[in-house]
Amino acid sequence: MNASSPTRRTAGAPRTPAPAAGTPWQQGRLLAGPARRPRVLFGRMYEDPAVELAAFPPPGARVLCIASAGDTAAALAAAGYEVTAIDLNPAQLAYARARLEDGAPAATGSAERLTGLGRAAAAALLPAWRPAAVADFLRLDDPDEQRRRWTDELDGPGLRLLAATALRPAGALAAVLNPGFRCALPRGFDEVLLRRIARTVARHPNAANDWAWRLLLGRERPGAGTVTAAVTTTDAATATAATGPGRVRLVRGEVVEHLERCAAGSYDAVTLSNVVDGPGPRFARRLRAAVEHAVRPGGTAVVRSLREPGPGGAGRAAEDRSMIWGVVRVVRTGTDGTRTR
Repeated sequence: MNASSPTRRTAGAPRTPAPAAGTPWQQGRLLAGPARRPRVLFGRMYEDPAVELAAFPPPGARVLCIASAGDTAAALAAAGYEVTAIDLNPAQLAYARARLEDGAPAATGSAERLTGLGRAAAAALLPAWRPAAVADFLRLDDPDEQRRRWTDELDGPGLRLLAATALRPAGALAAVLNPGFRCALPRGFDEVLLRRIARTVARHPNAANDWAWRLLLGRERPGAGTVTAAVTTTDAATATAATGPGRVRLVRGEVVEHLERCAAGSYDAVTLSNVVDGPGPRFARRLRAAVEHAVRPGGTAVVRSLREPGPGGAGRAAEDRSMIWGVVRVVRTGTDGTRTR
């Protein structure tokens, strides 16, 4: 189903408002330029499902995630959850299906091309950022030593100059991004990202951190597992039918519309990354209402954002080994909003 296709409203579901003007994800493109067919944006995922596994109800629960590259859906299915994975981008959904069904290797998406350019520039100009040196850093398993090496060897003036050139509002990244994504980046993203990397290497062993290998070296960690799961493909009309523990149902659609249209309490938990990055406050309010409708009272929502923390704090951002998030909130549904972590 196309995200804008009409669907009969399920009894008990809230009235679905007309689709918003659209989110940046609607086009299936990270980069600015003429509209073309959607592409694979993420060849790998940059969220640590250990957060979900610690926060979600026990295995067997019905959970919803964004399909993206399939990593989170596979991890949740392997843990015994009934998983629905949704994505608006048909190219991304087909890629996730290929990885889950066939164990296809990770491809290079738009996000990986961008980060690859940054790594190549650093490797060409800074000896500490040549691939062999970075691989040596990533083999460490002592956070104290990692913190020392990061501070003394990798996070120097040269890296900070490169990061500022690429990541500040007038930098190279802003010039090539789809305009809808530019506002998702925090002000001073160069300094923000380096602080988040420093936070992670000081807390989590590199040698077991898949996301550190992906971000800093552009490679999978040696010994990392394959992304696979049993897959069912459905349309939105049957998207909340039971699949059974350990399976992934892939659904094409827009996540807020899906949550609004499914029956009340269809899910025990949801996890949403980047969904609130880009759209404005109106979309965020609509998303919150949709989650409260679709997730049973006392259920769980995990929401990740690239933005810097507000008054509510960073939540579990430091626990997420992927290094990039500013906020990782765990919210219990059916409460007054105070039960967040």
